[in-house]
Amino acid sequence: MTAVPPRVERFVDLSADDLRARLPEALSLYVTAMRYPTGTAEQRAPMWLAHMLRADWRCAGAFDTDDHMVGIAYGYRGASGQWWHEQVRRGIVERSGTALAERWLEDYFELTEVHVRPVNQGRGIGEELLRRLLANVPSANVLLSTPEGPSRAWRLYYRMGFTDVLRHYRFTGDPRPFGVLGRVLPL
Repeated sequence: MTAVPPRVERFVDLSADDLRARLPEALSLYVTAMRYPTGTAEQRAPMWLAHMLRADWRCAGAFDTDDHMVGIAYGYRGASGQWWHEQVRRGIVERSGTALAERWLEDYFELTEVHVRPVNQGRGIGEELLRRLLANVPSANVLLSTPEGPSRAWRLYYRMGFTDVLRHYRFTGDPRPFGVLGRVLPL
């Protein structure tokens, strides 16, 4: 018999200081949710810390009754010169032209990370994190990338009105195909 995970007690907006204090826990959740090797957490930590310094950075977390993090989402205002922006721009321009790239990338919020512990998935946590994170974002659009393939994440994004912007794209340094999804804000 599988143990039932504690229920989610609270959703919280996290400051950069809050996330720094819980960074090992957040990265452990990330590695578990993405099924990455354990060493990935140490590799990603400097990147997450750097992201906290970007314009309009915001973060939301979900915590169970034992105060364990069961979900996290963060993002910031995307801009020219950022690695992800340049990768996505190149892909959109190559496949669909400059006009579409400009339409999506002129004023957008990059939904960088959304993760829920696998044992807690399917309970509305991801949707609540997205709603909380994207409420009152001062950008025209929101964009994200996610590995291709059927998943709860894909179903969540489509249910929340995201559409395909770029499919089966391979980011430099990652052999997996990704989909880039977007939607107009507000939700």
